[in-house]
Amino acid sequence: MLSFWCKPRQRSESGWVQPLVQTFYAASTASVDMLWQKVTNLADVSWHPIIASTNVPNGLIPKPGLIYRAVTRRCPIPVRVFVERVLPHELLSVRIFALPGLEERVTYRVESTLCGTQVSYSVTLRGWFSPLAWSILRPYAARVAKELVQAAEQAEAEGGATNRSRPKYPDMFAGLVLTLGLGTVLSTALMQQMPGAIAPIS
Repeated sequence: MLSFWCKPRQRSESGWVQPLVQTFYAASTASVDMLWQKVTNLADVSWHPIIASTNVPNGLIPKPGLIYRAVTRRCPIPVRVFVERVLPHELLSVRIFALPGLEERVTYRVESTLCGTQVSYSVTLRGWFSPLAWSILRPYAARVAKELVQAAEQAEAEGGATNRSRPKYPDMFAGLVLTLGLGTVLSTALMQQMPGAIAPIS
């Protein structure tokens, strides 16, 4: 797994605070489907180092226009999240409205590479409060892509272990039925061949 970030420019020549933009990357052995499933499961954010919980019901698929509430781990204050853009199995972009003077856009990208898969987590902060907010968020934002990859790889490994250890009940049941059927046929044939055999009751 690999993650890095590029140092953003904070102020323009005129002194106005420019948007803060940083992107973090992480390589993974998990499939694109598993990574996308983790990204879009908004009801389960147990892997997320910034978001503690949401009010999204289980099974809800994020679509553009969806608005939901989330609670952060560092400060248990609900924030509004607006789903801005969704490209299935590729991109999810949301806007987060936490405080006056601060607007945040977060974009997840999942893509296949020659060596596996790659996740990118991009953060854009706007507003006069963004430099202070970024000084607090940056250590946790740097872990999002890595934590997402670890959660997806663990889920995929657990799923594979479950499939390998699952008993093959259909095969066992079919074998039992076949054995009993052959035994009944052989017993009936032997009884019919024996002299003085008792005819089966119909």
